[in-house]
Amino acid sequence: MTEHDPGKLGDLIVNINDCNEVALGTGTTIRLLRYSEETGDWVLWVKMEPGATFAPHWHLGHGQYFVTKGELIYDVGSAPEGTYGYEPIGSRHSEARCEQVTEYLFMGHGAVAFLDDEGEIRFILNHEFLRDVARGEVESNVAKEQAEAAE
Repeated sequence: MTEHDPGKLGDLIVNINDCNEVALGTGTTIRLLRYSEETGDWVLWVKMEPGATFAPHWHLGHGQYFVTKGELIYDVGSAPEGTYGYEPIGSRHSEARCEQVTEYLFMGHGAVAFLDDEGEIRFILNHEFLRDVARGEVESNVAKEQAEAAE
């Protein structure tokens, strides 16, 4: 495997197999393809196992995704294989999950605040957080059961 630097400036061509797969939460792994210190943008390859969830969250920047396998299910609808989705700044999601192995490309443009069941911020997911998770410096669990366990 070639050493991949997701924070590299300039042109970038990345094979996901050159990116370390790291846990983002129970049943969810990511490969950090790119992040920008200048813009706060980040790009992830996400894989969710059946039953994986995301805790309630609030988009402080917009996001875009494209599902290549499975189906992402959340409070605004279903995104099966072949679906493009856009989430504007200010979008709030109380539920996101999958019932089958689901893979998608996610392009984040700013931060996402993950919330507990009282609506308080648990942590901020942004380019710096993802960089540190990919380096193994921070452990993360974006899953809904983690929010419930924190109570």
